[in-house]
Amino acid sequence: MNQKLLKLENLLRFHTICRQLHSLSQRRLFAWQKHGFSPAYPLWTEQLCAQPRQTNLFVGASLCQHRLFVTNKEKRPSRSQSSSIKPKRNVEVWVGMTVEELARAMAKDIDYIYEALLNTAVDIDSLEANSHLDEVWIKEVIKKAGMKLRWTKLKQEKVRENKDAVRRPQADPALLTPRFPVVTIMGHVDHGKTTLLDKLRKTQVAAMEVGGITQHIGAFLVSLPSGEKITFLDTPGHAAFSAMRARGAQVTDIVVLVVAADDGVMKQTVESIQHAQEAQVPIVLAINKCDKADADPERVKKELLAYDVVCEDYGGDVQAVHVSALTGDNLTALAEATIALSEMLELKADPTGPVEGTVIEAFTDKGRGPVTTAIIQRGTLRKGSILVAGKSWAKVRLMFDENGKTLNEAYPSMPVGIIGWRDLPSAGDEILEVESEPRAREVVEWRKIEQKEEKGKDDLKIIEEQRKEHQEAHRKAREKYGSLHWRKRSYMKYLERKEQRPLKPKEKAEKDSNVLSIIIKGDVDGSVEAILNLLDTYDASHECELELVHFGLGDISENDVNFAETFDGVIYGFNVDAGKAIQQSAAQKGVKIKLHKIIYHLIEDLQEELSSRLPHRLEEFPIGEACILATFSVTEGKRKVPVAGCRVQKGQLEKQKKFKLIRNGHVIWKGSLTSLKHHKDDVSVIKTGMDCGLILDEEKVEFKVGDEVVCYEENEVPAKTSWDPGF
Repeated sequence: MNQKLLKLENLLRFHTICRQLHSLSQRRLFAWQKHGFSPAYPLWTEQLCAQPRQTNLFVGASLCQHRLFVTNKEKRPSRSQSSSIKPKRNVEVWVGMTVEELARAMAKDIDYIYEALLNTAVDIDSLEANSHLDEVWIKEVIKKAGMKLRWTKLKQEKVRENKDAVRRPQADPALLTPRFPVVTIMGHVDHGKTTLLDKLRKTQVAAMEVGGITQHIGAFLVSLPSGEKITFLDTPGHAAFSAMRARGAQVTDIVVLVVAADDGVMKQTVESIQHAQEAQVPIVLAINKCDKADADPERVKKELLAYDVVCEDYGGDVQAVHVSALTGDNLTALAEATIALSEMLELKADPTGPVEGTVIEAFTDKGRGPVTTAIIQRGTLRKGSILVAGKSWAKVRLMFDENGKTLNEAYPSMPVGIIGWRDLPSAGDEILEVESEPRAREVVEWRKIEQKEEKGKDDLKIIEEQRKEHQEAHRKAREKYGSLHWRKRSYMKYLERKEQRPLKPKEKAEKDSNVLSIIIKGDVDGSVEAILNLLDTYDASHECELELVHFGLGDISENDVNFAETFDGVIYGFNVDAGKAIQQSAAQKGVKIKLHKIIYHLIEDLQEELSSRLPHRLEEFPIGEACILATFSVTEGKRKVPVAGCRVQKGQLEKQKKFKLIRNGHVIWKGSLTSLKHHKDDVSVIKTGMDCGLILDEEKVEFKVGDEVVCYEENEVPAKTSWDPGF
């Protein structure tokens, strides 16, 4: 269109020039007529020249109209284009958004995002729709799309209503009534805790414990001759049950710290003190075994000073009672000291309203299903109450005391066994009473969703860390190959793929033999927890990997056997049984089932199983020793061979065995002999006190007087795992 306009403008200029020439010719003609001259051209030319003026006027007007029309026509598209140009679109982005989320925010498809990242350092092949993008790549895509970005916080989902069950606000002091104390007995293993409790309640708990070791937390209500009552918690003293002891300290009012007068402060004694101090629970010191001849109670009191346990004899506030759990001496004084301390604490509780408590222990009974031992802390528990603990709920069908006697009600500070749980809660879970079964289901469902969301957040963090590691590895790989010729790069990648080839059957069998898969089944939640805590201390993965496939409560089932068969593992049972049919099935499938009742034996068995998977090691067994008294050389052909003159001092030298040369305590050579002679005779054995000459299979080794020659043999011996569980 511009070219047409240019042509018309040129035509207009041409006509303008013509008009100017016409005007000039007219002026000349008038001048000639005025002076009496006649034109040199005929009259018809004048007529011809008169016509262009009219024509020019017409053409000029037409051109003006045409120019105006063309100009308006040219301007109209430009106005429409300017009106179609819109301001850049704002795109809301946030940190960690995925490819799919970015495409949705930009109103584009996912392929557009891939195309925008083609010529960048991003590995397109590894990108998925749910892959998270770094900030720099989000900015790059927005920039290429000609859009503006606006950073926003991660979009939060609609906040769900909190449907969890929580403890009630503190009760009105006027409603509180006195309660008896909850006392935890703590101390080192075999310091007499259970025997002490046995004397207090006149039962034979210690005799019933397997191996004399308390494996669970026992909760007992003891009635004293004075009419006072005390709830005792007997916690295990073994190192494996540290978590169980910690839970005992969290629900208790007073800690009775038992220390043997002959042993003094031990490792678990210190841990018990730490648990009590962290829970801010007062301590009563019971110095046990004072009937022994080597008992030294004063030494115990002095040792405890280092751990901020100051007895009254040394100006502190900790009562110390010298007792003998075996003979029962001074136990009444210990009970009175505990009651006196509880009176000073003024222990009270609200016996009205919904129940609040804590799960002390949980286990599965064959005939009664999931069972818990709990301490009631508020309210009164009755049959038919609806309880929630952790992610389980119960309608109380039956309650019983430590002796199995059925109870109708359980008040604050009472230990009680509860039957009616739908699932097994965990030891340490908080027990809360709710108004109905639908409410209990709602609480449990809400807690499960919360746990799932928390797990999702944790998984997202792990994925993000792995993604960054992958990107960093990819960046290093690009830097590694970036400067190489394509032939060299291809060759190096071929070598890497070759290293990552699938394992051959023999190699796979060797690798699998270096992995021990185990399944743990226990009778109660606390026992399984203690075993798992011990497994967490395993630090010999370089020798043999330890893989925990499954753990749970109850007797060993067919499902456990199937698990063990799939993973070629071993089943360890702690205080549980395996039926005859289960054992036969395991034998047919080649699965080992190992049952134990003492945690020491279970861990020792596991150590032996780990050691059996280690390759045998070669161990040297000396046969004879000789000392070099002289050195000389003999000629064999054209070469001289060094010879050592020796005398056997211990055992005998056998030519067919292996030898080593020791100088100043360091081995400088190992190998075999090529010649062993007694005088001039070749012999195969030289005994103690005899002289000999020997030649090594390596001529470069130089002998020196005083060197020691040792004859030995190598035998394969089973290796032993280096894992030390701490006892």
